[in-house]
Amino acid sequence: MDNERKILAIAKRTIQIEAETLNALQAGIDSEFVACVNAIYDAKGRVVVTGIGKSALVGQKIVATLNSTGTPALFMHAADAIHGDLGMIQSDDMVLCLSKSGETAEVKVLVPLVKNIGNALIAMVSNRDSYLGQHADYVLHTPVSQEADPNNLAPTASTAAQMAMGDAVATALLALRGFSPIDFAQFHPGGTLGKQLYLRVCDLYAQNEKPAVKTTDNIRQTIVEMTSKRLGMTAVLDETGRLAGIITDGDLRRMLETETEVAHLIASDIMTADPKTIASEALAVKALEMMRAHSITTLVVADAGQYLGVIHLHDLIREGLV
Repeated sequence: MDNERKILAIAKRTIQIEAETLNALQAGIDSEFVACVNAIYDAKGRVVVTGIGKSALVGQKIVATLNSTGTPALFMHAADAIHGDLGMIQSDDMVLCLSKSGETAEVKVLVPLVKNIGNALIAMVSNRDSYLGQHADYVLHTPVSQEADPNNLAPTASTAAQMAMGDAVATALLALRGFSPIDFAQFHPGGTLGKQLYLRVCDLYAQNEKPAVKTTDNIRQTIVEMTSKRLGMTAVLDETGRLAGIITDGDLRRMLETETEVAHLIASDIMTADPKTIASEALAVKALEMMRAHSITTLVVADAGQYLGVIHLHDLIREGLV
């Protein structure tokens, strides 16, 4: 039990310290932050992010976030930079250097090299008065009063602050660029997030059978159509070929519960008129929302009453949307 209390206390203390650090970080979102974001937005080149140790790992995440939200960026390790990787930097690039202390040996070597090349330098630093802070063109201040670990040594609160500041820069740039969900989808075509933003019903329904009967077809014809197409339903079309209704397995069961003689029945007797439909150009995630809202597993795809096919819950599961 003592170990349990100790673990809970340390975990809660860690989260509390990091939360307090992030709250204090808001004070650094000021006119200096605005000037930095505007400079990146106006730059013709990329953002070259660099750092050492844990700051380097955070820098890689910031690069990924910038690239995925419309701001070209690349990562350059500070130690490798002074051994040849400076060649990655182009004349129009801005360099963002992450360092808690701003006094790391590799950073102190790198800073004058970047300045000599002529690139604008952004410091993301806890200590404004550090070497890095004093020599940067822009400062993203990430103040940290203490790390979250019991020894006040391991980068915890400081890396949380860097991560949050990087996100603040990326989202501010996203807003300035008018980066839309469609733009986001273009950069994330293979993931679930991307599919939610670009995958459409028309991309899926054509893979399925297209069960259909006429309003005047008898019960035998209806059951054969439903079982042969194996979707647990069939569309019902009127004499002009337009969608009149739908018959599902549930409709058949309810019919058998209430009718003793079924041979005389036709499709129009048991169909559900005005079924739930979805347009072919609708997003697939919209189909999922409708299925969940109405507790159904299939939707009829129809444009202006013209029956096109069926989308099934399994289609959405296969695409990773569920």
